[in-house]
Amino acid sequence: MTAVPPLPAPVLETIDGVEIATYRLDPEGPHSAGDVVLCHGTPWSAAVWMPVARMLAREHRVHLWDMPGYGASIRSGGAAVDLVSQRRRLASLLETWQLPRPHVIAHDIGGAVALGAHLLDGSEYASLHLVDVVTLDPWGSPFFRLVAQHEQVFAALPPALHAALVREYIAGAGGQALTDPQIDALTEPWRSPAGQAAFYRQIAQLSPQHTAPIVERLDQVRCPSRVSWGEEDPWIPVEQAAELAARLPGHVEVRTHAGAGHLVPLEAADALGRDALAWLEGSAP
Repeated sequence: MTAVPPLPAPVLETIDGVEIATYRLDPEGPHSAGDVVLCHGTPWSAAVWMPVARMLAREHRVHLWDMPGYGASIRSGGAAVDLVSQRRRLASLLETWQLPRPHVIAHDIGGAVALGAHLLDGSEYASLHLVDVVTLDPWGSPFFRLVAQHEQVFAALPPALHAALVREYIAGAGGQALTDPQIDALTEPWRSPAGQAAFYRQIAQLSPQHTAPIVERLDQVRCPSRVSWGEEDPWIPVEQAAELAARLPGHVEVRTHAGAGHLVPLEAADALGRDALAWLEGSAP
């Protein structure tokens, strides 16, 4: 795959005064095999899920959202973008969508958001599929800590320097399968003045202290779970996949993707999509 497929037209939902861009893909046939919610991570948007979303939408109704501070929700301005705020928004969004028990597939910090909404805010899922997720310690690179200490300095970088930094940062997440058009598409939301400020704001507000209560409750997950990981993930070592699975209740299968880095939804979209379809069929109520 050489580029990121376009998202459908967004539907704007307002949660606690914050405007959120949401998207829906309906199944090709007259019936849906179930609702699936896809949660993105950082510094991405719902677009990172589009190749997989289109595969799932052959049979399922697929829901996506740009968390405030990301993608088309960057315009939400000064809204808090920490993990606590995002997980509560997901819980409220599921109520707004009237999805009492959707299947949830989550990537990167989207995993912490989905787990937090489930374990701390009462959201119920039919199943949970976690892909290269930010949850277990350690997470948060030296770059994260540097931005947290100097957010305003980074936000004031000359645009060309900022664009180069973001591109290098995003390119560093992937393995060999991540293409230049994909990197261009992923960096595009961050290249505007609002995007530049939002890029450093979201990094500065992410904190491991917000995942600690989730980690303490991992054995309380109330639905079938699955873990997928890129074998060459340079951001979160693949060893965390087995550790995470061991902390979840029941038998949790781990699927790793050879040659893929952190961006499995793009780098191994076909394999992940096929695996997700099989998982959804097997975990359907």
